[in-house]
Amino acid sequence: MRKFIPLAILLGCVILFAVACQQSSETSTVAASADSLKFHGYASQVKWGEHLVTVGGCHDCHTPKKFGPNGMEPDMSLALSGHPTAAPIPDVDRAEMAKKGLSVTNDLTVWVGPWGVSFASNLTPDSTGIGAWKEEQFIYAIRNGVFKGLPGSRPMLPPMPWQTVRLMTDDELKAMFAYLQTIPAIKNVVPTAELNAPPAK
Repeated sequence: MRKFIPLAILLGCVILFAVACQQSSETSTVAASADSLKFHGYASQVKWGEHLVTVGGCHDCHTPKKFGPNGMEPDMSLALSGHPTAAPIPDVDRAEMAKKGLSVTNDLTVWVGPWGVSFASNLTPDSTGIGAWKEEQFIYAIRNGVFKGLPGSRPMLPPMPWQTVRLMTDDELKAMFAYLQTIPAIKNVVPTAELNAPPAK
């Protein structure tokens, strides 16, 4: 009978190992599930941020356009790099537009309106974009509608919908910032906004 004891011990060890592996697997599944809930069903903060940037319409203004078979479409080779420096400003009577309260754009990266001319910012992690920004600066910019997230700088200009974007949670804004730090860095110095003088009272 004694010669079977080592076999029984071996079998017991195998069973214990299998149980431990099963528990480890279940623990990993629970952890993965918790992360999934934390990022609203996405595998990571970056993936969640990508979703928020996409459905939030950031590409509408911050990505230059090109003409494809179906008309104007985002040029994803320049994704979120802002208004191209060489692109022209729409040739319009700005004084007449300001008087009538009209606004116009050519590819949605530059807008001319009663406030003046605004250019979509470079959101890529290049030094000409938000590469040197801190997460807190990004959140401050959105929460307060302040250019470059610098206290005391000018307000963000139309058509940036910061008044609604500011209602996002800190976690949502952090996810967006995390994603923007992972996209290709594109060197593009966006022109300085041209502001009209406020109307006389």
